[in-house]
Amino acid sequence: MTESLLSVRDPLLSVRDLRVSYQVGRNFVHAVDGASFDVPKGSITGLVGESGCGKTTIARALTRVMADNASISGGQILFDGKDLAKIPEREMNALRWRDIAFVPQSAMNSLDPVYTVEYQLGEVLRRRGGLDRRQARARCEELFEMVGIDPGRLTDYPHQFSGGMRQRVAIALALALNPKLIIADEPVTALDVIVQRQILDQLKELQERLGLSVILVTHDISVVAYICDRTVVMYAGKVAESGTMQATLTAPSHPYSMGLRNAFPDLQSAAAGILTPIEGAPPNLANPPAGCRFKQRCPFALDLCGAEPPVIEVAPGHPVLCHRAKESAALRIDAARTETWMASA
Repeated sequence: MTESLLSVRDPLLSVRDLRVSYQVGRNFVHAVDGASFDVPKGSITGLVGESGCGKTTIARALTRVMADNASISGGQILFDGKDLAKIPEREMNALRWRDIAFVPQSAMNSLDPVYTVEYQLGEVLRRRGGLDRRQARARCEELFEMVGIDPGRLTDYPHQFSGGMRQRVAIALALALNPKLIIADEPVTALDVIVQRQILDQLKELQERLGLSVILVTHDISVVAYICDRTVVMYAGKVAESGTMQATLTAPSHPYSMGLRNAFPDLQSAAAGILTPIEGAPPNLANPPAGCRFKQRCPFALDLCGAEPPVIEVAPGHPVLCHRAKESAALRIDAARTETWMASA
């Protein structure tokens, strides 16, 4: 994607043609294959798509905390003037937690069950933040109040908290050193819907109050609609479409985005019992098909989709990876019909 298609005024993070590969035996699986998008300052950007589309791989690549067999094989990750894909590990390590923090899908993955929460928070504040014990204790109390937990529970162990409260602790850990960017990987997936909303409301309130930039990784398009300012739609390792939340959800221009929108129940469709799935599964990235990677599931695929699709800007700051992006207004009408998707199954 070219700079003109992606330009967001004064972005905090700019990902350009990012490629991340996993070595499996003698072969390489390109889990992220040329992804480009911007994250504006002081906003929430949703990274959305099916399981296996490359969302978490991108999230891990941004912090360079990846599996042993994973590597960044190309592209740039520009953060505050630095290319995170290329800076030395020592310099990258200095950025982690202080400038870029990570909230995992399961809070227990970031909490040690044999230490109190205060000890774990305090260790970060003392070792990475340079605070003494008294200052660290005061900051722990401030962080707990910030995420809506009674500071009196600092001496509790992780297993003494509910799932929702553990997720709040994980958010407090991420906020400990006042980072500029928080990457939250499916932070509410394992929670019931009531607690999900509480955590999302808490995250949004903190983002606005502290002026944070947030990347929210999710497969749930309703979460994107509820909390995000911008959307990056991933499919089979590529960015299918990106733009404002309003534009990508109310007027999607890539057929995959249209399919995701159909699969998101609103009051009318729920009342009518209508929920339209996208039949089939994403392609095997060990041997991806030539041309458009969505063509085998797309009801609008043509012969020309056997060639690599171009990036077309359907509106300022709204790039779409599709041969038929300029026809999106007409395609949306057909995409709203369940029979359109059933015919392509």
